[in-house]
Amino acid sequence: MRRALPPLVAFACLSLLPGVALAQSTKIDLRTKAGTDAVKGQWRYHDVKLIEVAGKNPDGSPNTTYNYEPKAKGPEFDDSSWEVLIPETLKNRRGAGQICFCWYRIKVTIPPEAAGKTVYFQTTVDDYGEVWVDGKLPYKPGDSGGPIVAGFNAPNRLELKGAEPGKTVQIAIFGINGPISVPPGNWIFLGPTFLEFVDKK
Repeated sequence: MRRALPPLVAFACLSLLPGVALAQSTKIDLRTKAGTDAVKGQWRYHDVKLIEVAGKNPDGSPNTTYNYEPKAKGPEFDDSSWEVLIPETLKNRRGAGQICFCWYRIKVTIPPEAAGKTVYFQTTVDDYGEVWVDGKLPYKPGDSGGPIVAGFNAPNRLELKGAEPGKTVQIAIFGINGPISVPPGNWIFLGPTFLEFVDKK
């Protein structure tokens, strides 16, 4: 009776076959100074606050509801007065605690090593995150992850469409403390956050 090769052994054997090329990837760690220097970026941070605004009920009658500020989603937003973060401190807790929100923003310049590669951005927000790229947050019913909330302390991973060396991309991360229905006794911080360049198939 023939026995199947263990998966790792089979994978290693496959990689040795002539003409078989395995996708290669490299990463730039955006929680380090070396990483942000490589993309000519600088992290900026600001707390988000809820504000009362005029709204309407389902029947159209007026009411008072809530929105938030600042709306720092796009590249045109001026964050020059915001706190500048040392990349190595992204792991530090920020925000007011309990029900709170915040923005992390960075403008990256796609580096030369991205030539001919598919470029991904990935981050893990403690506890939930939404990721705007150049002022866009694409989503549709049933989506999970990518630019929208992936889950509790779950990674947001999305492809930076059209990324090529020299292009600048504005990334804005909306951090959310959670679970919201159980006001948490913790704060917001960023877990592993990086750009990844993967061979195109």
